[in-house]
Amino acid sequence: MAERAALEELVKLQGERVRGLKQQKASAELIEEEVGKLLKLKAQLGPDESKQKFVLKTPKETLTGKYGEDSKLIYDLKDQGGELLSLRYDLTVPFARYLAMNKLTNIKRYHIAKVYRRDNPAMTRGRYREFYQCDFDIAGNFDPMIPDAECLKIMCEILSSLQIGDFLVKVNDRRILDGMFAICGVSDSKFRTICSSVDKLDKVSWEEVKNEMVGEKGLAPEVADRIGDYVQQHGGVSLVEQLLQDPKLSQNKQALEGLGDLKLLFEYLTLFGIDDKISFDLSLARGLDYYTGVIYEAVLLQTPAQAGEEPLGVGSVAAGGRYDGLVGMFDPKGRKVPCVGLSIGVERIFSIVEQRLEALEEKVRTTETQVLVASAQKKLLEERLKLVSELWDAGIKAELLYKKNPKLLNQLQYCEEAGIPLVAIIGEQELKDGVIKLRSVTSREEVNVRREDLVEEIKRRTGQPLCIC
Repeated sequence: MAERAALEELVKLQGERVRGLKQQKASAELIEEEVGKLLKLKAQLGPDESKQKFVLKTPKETLTGKYGEDSKLIYDLKDQGGELLSLRYDLTVPFARYLAMNKLTNIKRYHIAKVYRRDNPAMTRGRYREFYQCDFDIAGNFDPMIPDAECLKIMCEILSSLQIGDFLVKVNDRRILDGMFAICGVSDSKFRTICSSVDKLDKVSWEEVKNEMVGEKGLAPEVADRIGDYVQQHGGVSLVEQLLQDPKLSQNKQALEGLGDLKLLFEYLTLFGIDDKISFDLSLARGLDYYTGVIYEAVLLQTPAQAGEEPLGVGSVAAGGRYDGLVGMFDPKGRKVPCVGLSIGVERIFSIVEQRLEALEEKVRTTETQVLVASAQKKLLEERLKLVSELWDAGIKAELLYKKNPKLLNQLQYCEEAGIPLVAIIGEQELKDGVIKLRSVTSREEVNVRREDLVEEIKRRTGQPLCIC
């Protein structure tokens, strides 16, 4: 160790000598000679084996075995070293891995990001290969159904605020499904594949689902019929209570736990005032393998298409559930963190909004700008810049065209195309009079407003809080 320390000191001194010569702009020959000595000393020193280098790598094959039959929609890739990689399928599995890697046991979070599906794109149905999702999750050990009820409250609040029409949130529980399959005679090995068939009941008839289970998946017809008796039922808390009295289902431990939690959940949903938006639907299966308890899915209630409006077929617009075992899959010691969450399909909602606006012949507004600062004559760029700066400082969302002398007509057309409601017009006469001409884009009405009153008038017209001085 003493010998190594001495060598390290020599390397340090020689390095300082080389740097000094370079600063003094010594001859190239002398610098080259001293650099050669430094390299020889470093070679004698060799690597320090007491200092290990750790290279942190993203875990591979993270998505394997999490999505059941949906796994065929994962984009599988390979890196230069031949390791199997995948594009992110959803935001839930990466979140669970994050919790495990950072040993987090209690967190609330929301996340908006892109995910990828190896699917057949259908733009009119909101199906894409690359799209955004917005997730909200609650992780931690809490009393039953309180976080689950909050997630459903948030889902209803978001969908109501977006004003995309009437919707219904279907609710079920994976434990009820598993218990139901067990008492109907489905073998454990076929639970997930039969689940996937049942989940298609919102798109196809029971006869088609039965044919798939019997013809393609080898289920006995009488077993399929017993399943059909259950999965075609839907309702509210009264259906939960009815199934709690079912002579067979109530004898299954898993199903009984699920029904008990659902009954409690409906109590909380009633207190939140959203029970009228929730339907207990035994056909809801949600194909993802990581769900362990309550599952839910929001669908729009279809209304007859109006003249010129294409029927909407975007399927579910939000979904989620409880996944208590997922974090433990990534934890070296298998430590579990109970989690529940929801996912909003951003592009699917955009598809609905755009179709409805087109049907009503309304333009899609692409900006939050409240007012465009315009000029009526040439050589007023400086005045426009001063006014837009005043509006920005007052918290007004304002903009101007990036041209020195734009035509007034072009400025007004830009407002119409972008959906900007107001135009603040500066002209030579307005500057002399100390006023700004404020124009409503839709009604085309114009009024002169004193410059010192302009901010308050814009806030009044756009519904912003007025300043109380």
